[in-house]
Amino acid sequence: MADYQNILLQRPERAIAILTVNRPNALNALNAATLDEIADAVAAVAADVNTRVLLLTGAGEKAFVAGADISAMRDMSALEAHAFSARGQQVMHAIEALTIPAIALVNGYALGGGCELAMSCDWIIASDRALFGQPEVNLGIPPGFGGTQRLARIVGRALALELVITGRQIKADEALRIGLVNSVTPGAELMDKGLEIARQIAAKAPLAVRVCKQAVQRGLDVDLANGCVLESSLFAFAFGSDDRREGMTAFLEKRPAIFRGQ
Repeated sequence: MADYQNILLQRPERAIAILTVNRPNALNALNAATLDEIADAVAAVAADVNTRVLLLTGAGEKAFVAGADISAMRDMSALEAHAFSARGQQVMHAIEALTIPAIALVNGYALGGGCELAMSCDWIIASDRALFGQPEVNLGIPPGFGGTQRLARIVGRALALELVITGRQIKADEALRIGLVNSVTPGAELMDKGLEIARQIAAKAPLAVRVCKQAVQRGLDVDLANGCVLESSLFAFAFGSDDRREGMTAFLEKRPAIFRGQ
């Protein structure tokens, strides 16, 4: 496993990886080096056939990720800013493109790049002290790591415009109400909740999990009729798997299924 300076990549169980942004003294702010390390870790997770779930969180109790590193951005030229934005977007796309579920565990500030990082995951579990927002307008810039695009797709056009144009920050209860997060849990229980869900997912047929994610993600890019065509193709594809045969046999034999990802 790589020796990272700004993140931690841990595997508490064979099927579960935990990626932690580990710059608590900087509220886990994202600089170029941290983005590069996240990209490397995500690639390692993607290449590990045993990993079935990724949990993504931030070190310490104050912040998931408080944003991009403003001290690193302050003197950037327009060309350097474009490259920084493109690199951030590449990292977010890599997380989103994982074939396994990625779940953000937001334990504090998730602002700017932190909110964008959380939204690149498949869903978000927030602690009751989490705080979300895209406050870049206060710095004279728009979001640059995909925030305008993913936020609008998650909460809708009008609300996304309100949040990015006013820079208003929202607490966990409002984030839950508007659909930005899936659930809210006490901070002390956040990792336990994430591991509980990860274990539930790891017990499912890996191929079925992958095609479910693909069907939802790709289906949203097309109309309903073509989305249903995609679903039928993936349904048929899954029928050719050993896991499908095991799952149906185990159901009829009234025993737990043993899935091997084949």
